[in-house]
Amino acid sequence: MNEINNNSPIGVFDSGVGGLTALKELFRLLPDENTIYLGDTARVPYGIRSPETVTRYSFENVRFLASKGIKLLVVACNTASSVSLEAIRKSVSVPVIGVIEPGASEAVKSTRNKKIGVIGTEATIRSSAYKKAIEAIDGSVQVFGFSCPLFVPLVEEGWIEGEIAMMIAEKYLRKVKEKGVDTLVLGCTHYPLLKKVIAEVMGSDIRLIDSAVEAAKRTAGTLKKDGIERRVKERPSREFYVTDSPERFIMVGERFLQQKIERIEKIEL
Repeated sequence: MNEINNNSPIGVFDSGVGGLTALKELFRLLPDENTIYLGDTARVPYGIRSPETVTRYSFENVRFLASKGIKLLVVACNTASSVSLEAIRKSVSVPVIGVIEPGASEAVKSTRNKKIGVIGTEATIRSSAYKKAIEAIDGSVQVFGFSCPLFVPLVEEGWIEGEIAMMIAEKYLRKVKEKGVDTLVLGCTHYPLLKKVIAEVMGSDIRLIDSAVEAAKRTAGTLKKDGIERRVKERPSREFYVTDSPERFIMVGERFLQQKIERIEKIEL
């Protein structure tokens, strides 16, 4: 492994393009930091896999990023965070930030009527990870979880607005609205790309919590607390790795990041 220092990169992994929501926020909050992003695009989505499979995939991602000498790891995949975060933490010597706890914490701060909705992949909802994290902070909060399995392929296809996205969102979110929640956690890093549609369906009174944004804030705080921020003001390195077609990833990724993806490589894990 490379020697880890303040100049070492932040590693981020997700099953596909969804983790770019966290990466975009990292770019905004920490513009000088070097980053390495790994999208496991050959095996997306993780949300329909068994916990054992998700954990195996996660460890393969972590091993690759660790070999690059990262100084902090962001598990930008809610499914991986919900089933394998603790195991990942035990396997590496760098700080590990997931997306569940930061999102849960912000949701508890936000709710007024103590009714919080969580939407995510089947695996994330089945794990009850958000429910447990929210109830650990405030046991009086009611948490309602709903899986929205078609949201990930919609985002991966780039169908983030229009009639099809709206129709699917209305079908999924009807059940959420019936519960009378005033706060909705977007419990999958793909879902913020559908934020406009989700907000339209849910209405302006509902606060949307973007767990990717909260994870980026937690990352910035951890770097500062541990004294491992990059102190060099020269242009940072931003590397991207995927396990399937880079062309497809670039097309969707650049649209979302609103900047060019220059250094990308296809790898096998």
